Amino acid sequence: QYKQAQEEDIALLYELSKKLIDKYENIHNIEYDKVLKWIRRKIENCISEYTCVYVNEEKAGYYHFFKNNDGLFELDDLYIFSDYQRRGIGTEIINKCCMEANSPVYLYVFIKNQGAVALYERLDFKIVQTIEDSRYLMQKRCNSLCY
Repeated sequence: QYKQAQEEDIALLYELSKKLIDKYENIHNIEYDKVLKWIRRKIENCISEYTCVYVNEEKAGYYHFFKNNDGLFELDDLYIFSDYQRRGIGTEIINKCCMEANSPVYLYVFIKNQGAVALYERLDFKIVQTIEDSRYLMQKRCNSLCY
């Protein structure tokens, strides 16, 4: 089940983003405080575009899927809470986004997040660029038969 995220979700989304940065980013290569402020603003400004994922009426995660400034579809901030991982939820969300887009879908993923990289590769995303030795830009050419 999917519902639009609300203002009260901002703090948790920010904490989830921060944890990923702390775990996977090359902290010494970024302006850490500036990045965190940018993330906070992005979440606050786009909260109405975030989707909450529910399983049996319990919140299981979030994602942000949108058309970016270049007119490309981007899957951003896909979080599945640990109790709900490895149940096919992430796969379902990715396939749902591809069906909605009916065109290529892009995402950024930390190189060190090998679980996420493996998921995306299994779903036919290809690495199209390496960014500052910490992230991949990945793309999947989606159409109505992207499963």
